[in-house]
Amino acid sequence: MPEIIKESVNWITIDEHGAGQRIDNFLIKTLKGVPKSRIYRLVRSGELRVNSKRVGADYRLQEGDRLRIPPIRTAQPVTEKSGRTAGPVEARLSGCVLYEDEALIVLAKPAGMAVHGGSGISRGVVEQLRLERPEVKFLELVHRLDKETSGVLLLAKKRSALVGLHKLMREGGADKRYLALVKGAWRNDKQHVKLPLHKFLTESGERRVMVKEGGQASHTVFRLVKKWQDYSLLEAELKTGRTHQIRVHLAHLGFPIVGDDKYGDFALNKELQKRGLKRMFLHAFRMAFPHPLTGKPMVLEASLPEDLTAFIGALGEPVKAAS
Repeated sequence: MPEIIKESVNWITIDEHGAGQRIDNFLIKTLKGVPKSRIYRLVRSGELRVNSKRVGADYRLQEGDRLRIPPIRTAQPVTEKSGRTAGPVEARLSGCVLYEDEALIVLAKPAGMAVHGGSGISRGVVEQLRLERPEVKFLELVHRLDKETSGVLLLAKKRSALVGLHKLMREGGADKRYLALVKGAWRNDKQHVKLPLHKFLTESGERRVMVKEGGQASHTVFRLVKKWQDYSLLEAELKTGRTHQIRVHLAHLGFPIVGDDKYGDFALNKELQKRGLKRMFLHAFRMAFPHPLTGKPMVLEASLPEDLTAFIGALGEPVKAAS
């Protein structure tokens, strides 16, 4: 396969998803296409730095660690149909800005784009935005959205804003709302779900979550928006921010999100793809919080994307609307 050189240094800030992993295992999963021998050489030689320091391959990552990954030569994947090399993410994010000031950028993240790069050649939201905004000297993700989840995403342009927003979220000071279309007829207009969540790795090394006694305390409030004979549109309010919280809570209750490729109804997903639903129906439509520097109340909303609007439009008239 042809080779490319990733021309710029890549910076990754470790969040809760990477915390606790050995750095060698994290890099093997993150730098897809890079030989393991090259990864271990990066660590041994000191080319890769954590918080500007050298570490060993057995170093366990901590939340907030900053990884400096140098330019890497790696094999670029070839697309099956054309046989041509697949290019980097080409999405332009400047047109997705919902709000911006000296401290924040708020995006309407498109579905299908990871929030940060997951390999040595692809770019996520934060890397793409850094390319588009080279004049912004500090730019970091405030929180995460899953790759297939669209909607409101916050990035900080100042470290003080990042620290303030992280503290706010830890203390439950941000109101985060999602829209999810689920399989089945939801019964209650409003329902509190408090189920403990446990993170684990599959045999293939993929991170998953399940409801399990002794797991992290998790709380979601669901409100019925619309209901059809076989589907329900729900608003999900996050009281805690656990990995895959909405998806796992709903799947455990027997109402999987349509299009969910990890916890959903796989046979139904395949059928719905033929009807135009190409991804998970989960959208972060609203976030409210006090501005981290001024304290001013902020309410940011992202409209439901056209593909999801079209899909629920094709379901016909709902049989019941929530009061």
